Amino acid sequence: MKKKLIAISCLAVFMAISPSCKKEFLQQSDPNAVALDVNFQTPNDVLLAVNGIYQSLRSANNIGESSDLWTDQRSDDTGTNDSQSKAGEPFQFNNFSLIPSNTYLKSHWVSLYGTITRANVVLSHIDDVTFPDPKVKLQYTAEAKFLRSLMYFHLVRLWGDVPLVTKQLASADVSGATFREKEATVYAQIVTDLTDVINSNSLPNLQTGANIGHVSMAAANTLLGQVYLTMATTLDAANRQTNLVNAKTYLMNAYNMRTFGALSSIPYTDVFDVNKKATCPELIFQIVNKQGDINYSSAIAANNQAKGETINSQKLASGVGYNVTHDLINEYEAGDARMAFSVKYANDPIVKDWFVTKFRDASDAAGKLGYGGNDWILMRYADVILMLAEVNMYLGDDATAIQYLDMVRVRAGMPTYAVSMANSAYSTSFPTLKLAILHERRVELAFEHHRWFDLIRTFTTPELVTYFKNKKQADFGSAQLANFSTKDRYYPIPFDEYKLDPVKMYQNPGY
Repeated sequence: MKKKLIAISCLAVFMAISPSCKKEFLQQSDPNAVALDVNFQTPNDVLLAVNGIYQSLRSANNIGESSDLWTDQRSDDTGTNDSQSKAGEPFQFNNFSLIPSNTYLKSHWVSLYGTITRANVVLSHIDDVTFPDPKVKLQYTAEAKFLRSLMYFHLVRLWGDVPLVTKQLASADVSGATFREKEATVYAQIVTDLTDVINSNSLPNLQTGANIGHVSMAAANTLLGQVYLTMATTLDAANRQTNLVNAKTYLMNAYNMRTFGALSSIPYTDVFDVNKKATCPELIFQIVNKQGDINYSSAIAANNQAKGETINSQKLASGVGYNVTHDLINEYEAGDARMAFSVKYANDPIVKDWFVTKFRDASDAAGKLGYGGNDWILMRYADVILMLAEVNMYLGDDATAIQYLDMVRVRAGMPTYAVSMANSAYSTSFPTLKLAILHERRVELAFEHHRWFDLIRTFTTPELVTYFKNKKQADFGSAQLANFSTKDRYYPIPFDEYKLDPVKMYQNPGY
């Protein structure tokens, strides 16, 4: 995998604050401080800093195409099947044997907080700049708040209670940020940020042209709807109904901003066509990559490819590619065209297994070095539609939930839910509407890094343990399902963070 730009470390950027002192010779400059305030003089300075927030998403340790290690490989969809690489550190994720000193775990934590730090720098200095057009200031503020909330949403779902920092810290303040806030407090901040973004009315409904890859109103409403849905299903039951109603409101807002009619008017393959990534109306928010560019291209097509295959990329592969669990392969329904597009069986003697083909760029522009043009899709309308099915189901409106579910199934060429339930294979596998929606999300959004978050939203922790224990070990390769327990609902706090203050940075249970 080619080197990706790495995001700045958590809380690494500080502004010097020197206490007043009558003795000048006692006034010392903080060697760790960077006086960023002097760099924010014009609106263009702020724009460059906002672009820096977006740039940090490109890190291999952040939330882009390489973030499968912390999401899909933690689920029942994929796995490295490799107990040797980096002394088994990647394997720990899908083997449910993760330890707090895992360096990949720490790198993800640092990268997410690095993006938050960049957002906090912008938000802490934007008021110091005079904007001839106030709307531009509102736009930059909205973008920074959205990206900060997106990072905290990932953090709180993976780790639970996490440190909450909403301003640029002076170096003297760092110790005060070394403590975990309760999940509910973190979610409250996420809701506040996203509500501010939506109320600012400073963003277009959807981005087009050169602005693709920037935040839109549809993206903000999608994220806030998903946040409320997650709160409704994972936090205390007291606010469940209110959170569900709010989730439906914001998801409907996003849905009504679409520029197409029926989802079936958009071929499934168009969503992942590198030649249509700037025009496909299903896409809401994506990390933009540049085909053929050594620094800003996508590596996912080449990295997914198995030895002996050419479907993904012109770059020759020597390994097994991106491995798929047989548990997922077995869940596809007969005749589902999404399976034929998303996965392929590699018959090479050293592979003899399934690999991912969903993200392809075998063009001459990508070339034999595999510098693909795939954008990484963070949000699209099929996801919104299936979340609307989910929230209506939880609200007791099964009829409406099924209507949304069928939008996705019809686009995929599959029978409607009513027809499918008359099929004993389908009704036995997915006896409830809840499980049918979870299934549809699995096959529709496979390898897009949603699966782990869908599982923790669908099941309580004890239910999740039972769900995994009921699966067949033979369908998981080297990963040991017997390792899965209640501790695996959350990741361990990275050891370096925990040891800063074992009381305030308390470890998650079981680690």
